Amino acid sequence: MTAPLLDPRLDPLLDQAAGGSVVFLTGAGISAPSGIPTFRGPGGYWTVGSAVYQAQEIGTLRHFRRHPWAVWAWYLYRAGVCARAEPNRAHHALARLEAGLSDRFHLVTQNVDGLHTRAGNAQERIYEVHGSGRRMRCADGCSRAVFPLPAQLVGVAPGETDVVPADRARLVCPRCGGQARPHILWWDEYYEEDFYRSDSAMAAVAGASVFVTVGTSGATTLPVRAAQVAGQVGAVVIDVNPHPNHFRRAAEGWPRGVGLGGDALTVVPALVDRILSRWS
Repeated sequence: MTAPLLDPRLDPLLDQAAGGSVVFLTGAGISAPSGIPTFRGPGGYWTVGSAVYQAQEIGTLRHFRRHPWAVWAWYLYRAGVCARAEPNRAHHALARLEAGLSDRFHLVTQNVDGLHTRAGNAQERIYEVHGSGRRMRCADGCSRAVFPLPAQLVGVAPGETDVVPADRARLVCPRCGGQARPHILWWDEYYEEDFYRSDSAMAAVAGASVFVTVGTSGATTLPVRAAQVAGQVGAVVIDVNPHPNHFRRAAEGWPRGVGLGGDALTVVPALVDRILSRWS
């Protein structure tokens, strides 16, 4: 495959930043080529009875309290989709970058699919600021502990809006036996360091020499704030997205910012190669 042409402004900017740290912030666009639907596309809808919900409605603590098993059904279905998906070239490229930069690499992700970990990125360098679809915690808050989903779950088929009794019995808190909830930052909740390492993610951004956003539209607060902080501290700010978006405008608004059109599958590996070649 022929490598895409990257903006000629990149090389001198990367040379100036050489020796510093790199922070990538990834959104749904990096995982879409792996077959994972975005929350805002058709796969983000869920039907209960005659009602059609969007992710912003069903993905809330309020909705969970009213319809816990319908919410669990939606998340278990998505967990099955993610488990069957495979990391793509962009995921593997970021694993290569971490291998080359070690502790100078940080990965902030909005995705809950676990594909970065499966591609080879170390869990300690991934800030899953919206949680993980592979984990759960106590719905009653008996502790701050987070647990993996039970391995033996039956799961949910497309269109099902309830959880089988055997799975209901397994989706309980290992500490108190009460109902468990998905370890997901819902739309009516807020970032917490204990659960989502959100403060640590922002600290990594504040120390970055290069800050790259990939496949995200800028619809949530922490990523938007991260882009602002990166520009304010003088980092090289790069946006990778085939479509104009908030982050593209933010990148182009900073003196050391560059917007790169194109999809993650082609641009991210090329950008990783460029960083490694100029920083090695």
